[in-house]
Formats: sequence, structure tokens, C-alpha cells
Amino acid sequence: MMVIPAIDLKDGRCVRLRQGDMAQETTYSDDPAAMARQWEALGAQRLHVVDLNGAVNGKPQNMEHVRAIAGAVSIPIHVGGGIRSLDVVKYYFSHGVSRVVLGTAALENTAFLADACACFPDKIFVGVDVKQGRVAVHGWTNVSESTAEPVLASLKEYPLAGVIFTEISRDGMLEGPNVAALRDAVRASPVPLIASGGVTRVEDIRAIKRLGQKIIGVIVGKALYEGTLDLPAALAEARA
Repeated sequence: MMVIPAIDLKDGRCVRLRQGDMAQETTYSDDPAAMARQWEALGAQRLHVVDLNGAVNGKPQNMEHVRAIAGAVSIPIHVGGGIRSLDVVKYYFSHGVSRVVLGTAALENTAFLADACACFPDKIFVGVDVKQGRVAVHGWTNVSESTAEPVLASLKEYPLAGVIFTEISRDGMLEGPNVAALRDAVRASPVPLIASGGVTRVEDIRAIKRLGQKIIGVIVGKALYEGTLDLPAALAEARA
């Protein structure tokens, strides 16, 4: 299982939010590429980059910073946030990105998801973000009536790299992951999962790993930046 540091971009800075609230941010670096190099130097196997402005606005806003991150490291990077056209998907893949994460567009426009997967099979992740049992879209600003299980089940026909499953209520709170929700997601998902939201301690890595081999990775953000989780220790636990 991989441990994947998150780099969340807002206005060109590396920040973390509380429960996805754009008004509750903490800035950790004005140089996201340098932060990416730091995580690589500490042993990260890949990075998860999110364009927060893009996720809310529906159009990427931090492309130059994504390019800088891709050029600064030799490990693969995922990118998500506001990717709602095939041209943007192609742009990212042509500028050093290894995997693209589709959220709102994939859930609201299945034709787009099918086209993206046809052009880039096994390189597309779908982001499924859940708040109080319901799937959230548009940068977590809108909560739909859909629950995660049918949304996950509907993805079986696509050649995906997997799903990034985020429990919004735990994100940025340093309160631990929602293991029960992750267990349900594992049962429902036809594709591999990457868990995100609330991972705080090495014990959380251990608990997620116990859910089985369908979970191929865990994204960690605030805990790394605040120092409650040591990346080398987390990597060692994931490999154990």
C-alpha cells in the first residue's frame, strides 16, 4: 500500500483546508515545487496534487504550478480539480502528469468519463467525495442525494486506474479516518481504492491496510504538514 502526500494548491500556494472549506485554510508553503521535492526526498512514491481553485470554479487555475511540480520530481503525480474537458486531460498528460483525477465531471457527464478512459485507459481516477453518507460535487460545495455505493458500482464498465475515496468530514481535522465508510466503499467498489481524509497517526495506516488489498494507497495531508505523522514511519507501516 502506498502513502501519498497531498499538495493542495490555492492561488499558487500549498495549503490545507478544514473539511474542504476554502475560508478555513492554513498556508504551508509559497513554493509547491519545493514541497514536492521535500516529500520525494523523504521517500514518497507518488504525490497527489489538487487545484482547489479549479475544483470550485470548474476550470483549472494552477496549471503552471502543476507543471512546476511535475518538472521538480521524478515520481508520478496525480492531479485533480476542475478537470472537465478532454483537452485539459490531454494537457496534463502532455506535461508530465501520470494520473488524472476526475470528480464532478465524471459523475455528471458519463460520456466525458468514457472518452477520457478510452483515450487513457488505466490512467484515470474518479474522485468520490462523501459527506454524511452523500456524494459531494463542485469542490465539495454541493451535496447530492446519491450515496457512495451505487456511484461506485456504476464505475465497473470503465477501464479506470481506481477511485480516490474521500470522507470530507474527516479531511483536515486530524481525527482519524472513517474506517466504517471505507469498509463499505471496499465492498461496493469494482476497482481499486485510494483512501483519503483524516489519516493522522501510524495506527490509522495500519487500520486502513487491514481492510484488504483493494485499497492500494492512502493520501495524507495535514498530518504530514503538522508533524503528527512522520512520512518515513508511515511508509514503513504501509510496507509491513
